[in-house]
Amino acid sequence: MARYEIHDHDQAIIGGEAKADVFCEMGLMYATGRECEVDYIAAHKWLNIAAIKGSDRAATLRAELAESMTKADLASALRAAREWMTMH
Repeated sequence: MARYEIHDHDQAIIGGEAKADVFCEMGLMYATGRECEVDYIAAHKWLNIAAIKGSDRAATLRAELAESMTKADLASALRAAREWMTMH
C-alpha cells in the first residue's frame, strides 16, 4: 500500500501546492478497493487531508465513511492524517 501513497503523493504536489482532488481520489481508491485492498482507515485519512485542503466533496465522503467506522478505527485514521500533515 505504501507504494500507492508515495506515488500519488508525488502527483499531488505540483509547484509546491497540494491538490485536494488528488487526495480525495486517493481516499476513494482505498474506500472502494480500486487498485488496492479496501482500507477504511487509509480512505478516511486521505479524505480528511483533502477536506483540510478545501475539498467539500471529500468532507462529505469523510463524514459518510466515519459513520460506518469503529471509534478505534476513526481514531487511527485521524492520527494518521495528523501525522501526515505534520510531516508534509
